[in-house]
Amino acid sequence: MGLTLVVVAVLVASLVLWLTSDARNTTSQTGPSQITPLQPATALPPTLSEIWRAPSGATPVPVNLDSVVVTGDGGEVVGRDAVTGDVRWRYARDWPLCTVSTAWGRIFAVHRKETNCSEVTTLDTASGKRGPQRNGDAELGTRLLNEGSHVLTTGETFAEVYRRDDLVRSMEYGRLRAIVNPNKQPRTNCTYGSFAVTGGKIALIERCPTQDPSDRLTVLKPNPEKSDEPQVISTAVTGEKGARVIAATANRVAIAGPGRIVVYDSETGGLVATYPVDVTAEDLAGDPPGRVVSTFTSTANIYWFTGSKTVALSLADLNPLWTADDTLGPGTTLAGRLLLPVQDGLKVLDQVTGEEIGSIPVNRDGHTGPVEMATEGPVVLEQRGGTLVALR
Repeated sequence: MGLTLVVVAVLVASLVLWLTSDARNTTSQTGPSQITPLQPATALPPTLSEIWRAPSGATPVPVNLDSVVVTGDGGEVVGRDAVTGDVRWRYARDWPLCTVSTAWGRIFAVHRKETNCSEVTTLDTASGKRGPQRNGDAELGTRLLNEGSHVLTTGETFAEVYRRDDLVRSMEYGRLRAIVNPNKQPRTNCTYGSFAVTGGKIALIERCPTQDPSDRLTVLKPNPEKSDEPQVISTAVTGEKGARVIAATANRVAIAGPGRIVVYDSETGGLVATYPVDVTAEDLAGDPPGRVVSTFTSTANIYWFTGSKTVALSLADLNPLWTADDTLGPGTTLAGRLLLPVQDGLKVLDQVTGEEIGSIPVNRDGHTGPVEMATEGPVVLEQRGGTLVALR
């Protein structure tokens, strides 16, 4: 009788544990591990038509890699065949997604839990098989930025960095939820307007009204010796209010203010150059979604979408090279040409000169808002609000 009661108690405890566990509230349907790679386009198509679409409110930009396009909506992440849109794999939680991104050949899914975006899961691109997972403290509305060896979660008052190999937290910056060692943060009571990353550096705009008369540009090391003791590479009060950090390279950081781009030395914080650009205060009103400006980087340039136009920046010194007016996003490249979204379709531009050399009509069914783009082989991807559309 005693043994029976023990067995029953163990079974009941196991059932309760399972009913309340993450495993019960997780769906993981994996797919084949092999992928047939798509060949890149060698010539521009004369026309583009929709081949499939899917809801994807958790992807701020198209997420694609190795012939797979990933959509995220509600609590579900889905890996799809780039050409057909057919489902290869799916991963779902009973919590809503905060964001979906990619880094190091893996998919990153961040789910919300109660008050923050705490659950970070990596997924194999081909099969959807789960890899390393971590619980963190990312804020609601966070975006993921891949620095090269680390991934950053953005936030208004807190940012954290995870290491590539095991997702161990390598840095936390701002208002920590649980302070173990006080007085380790360089500044307190600040908010963060925007972020940009490059290899070995994180650049951000800080607003510390009790300490600074204007916005501050700070460059951080992603891997300090202690995760709760950030290492500042450089910092400078900019004289701007409402500035945005738009791009970072190995030794330069560019910020934007009304009518100008200002470039700083990322090692010293010294002013390098100021360039006039046709950017209005209306373009820069408020902070960008997720605290990340809309950019696309090719082998030729960095393309920054201001909200009404696209500005090409030099990869060498972040000097603005040319501007395309009346665009809907930073664009993407196909067959060596730049495709820029506009109201009636796509402009085709020479990357070096910005010269318009053609156009491709696209029917967006009344969508007039921003369009983020990518390509996967010959497939052109457009993120239109909460919908991902594939064109060919």
